[in-house]
Amino acid sequence: MQFALAHDSCGVIRFAPLQGAFARALLARRPELREVDSLIFVEADPETGAEVISTRSDAVLRLSNYMGDGWRAMSLLRIVPAAIRNGAYAQFARVRYRVFGRYEVCPLPSAAQRARFID
Repeated sequence: MQFALAHDSCGVIRFAPLQGAFARALLARRPELREVDSLIFVEADPETGAEVISTRSDAVLRLSNYMGDGWRAMSLLRIVPAAIRNGAYAQFARVRYRVFGRYEVCPLPSAAQRARFID
């Protein structure tokens, strides 16, 4: 989340806690997501407005489309089969704290960042 906050150049990505109303409503609509122990990315289809759900490596690739600054090039990884991408995602998840560091306490978001959180 901290990475997305820092690299979303347009400030369009919103965040919802798993304990919040948005997540509860999403899980009520899509109970199969209760088993997901990973990133869940929700967006509206630009043509139909229908809810599109992505998880794991698909979620990271969808997220990168909103980050600009060359991050969109990550979408080229879609040519890699999802099973391989998700395996790499799981490996990275195991070492993410070594790469990004770990906070003793969650950092408080700035006022501008707080506006990007929904309940």
